[in-house]
Amino acid sequence: MNDVTVILLRSVFLYFSLLLLFRLIGKREIGELSILDLVGIIMIGDIAVLVIENPGKPLMHSLLPILAIALIQIMLALLSLRSQKFREVIEGKPTIIINKGKIDEKMMRKQRYNFDDLLIQLRQNNIIHIEEVEYAILEPSGQLSIIEKKDVQNQEDNLPFPLVVDGVAQEDSLSQMGKNHLWLRQQLKERGYQDIKSISICTYDDGVFYIDEK
Repeated sequence: MNDVTVILLRSVFLYFSLLLLFRLIGKREIGELSILDLVGIIMIGDIAVLVIENPGKPLMHSLLPILAIALIQIMLALLSLRSQKFREVIEGKPTIIINKGKIDEKMMRKQRYNFDDLLIQLRQNNIIHIEEVEYAILEPSGQLSIIEKKDVQNQEDNLPFPLVVDGVAQEDSLSQMGKNHLWLRQQLKERGYQDIKSISICTYDDGVFYIDEK
């Protein structure tokens, strides 16, 4: 076979192979890709280009690193499911940029996030005036989640932060509500939950708890 035919066949083979690999890795919207996802996609894409551009190189020699990267992606994703701390190290965690209507410039500097970024993403969320915002949360994907003041004016605690995730009490959420671990444990015990580690997720919204066990 000539080089053109080999390149064409390799392109078709790699297309369906990568499609299968990404299905195995898991579903994620393009706008919600984490750093972990992005690094894996870039590396796999670069290797795939090298495979197509070098028809004389054995196909298996190029497929092995692609399979290795995909396996690493799957393993790290499984570890992220099991450990919140590992997930925060790899993917980061949400950061409150606007807290109760006040811009937190310290957190903006920490995330290397400037006012131009803030204004652009507010406009993308159809927010013209900053004073309309009660909370703005910078997600690990880089997207800005907006909660407007009109959405929280009838809520007791303004924002339903999760209190427990994967069996771990959420310090930031408790701090925002002005509560502590003792309050959380008492509330859980009153509802028949003795061990925080047995809870997969617990949220509190306007006096109502939602609790789901592992």
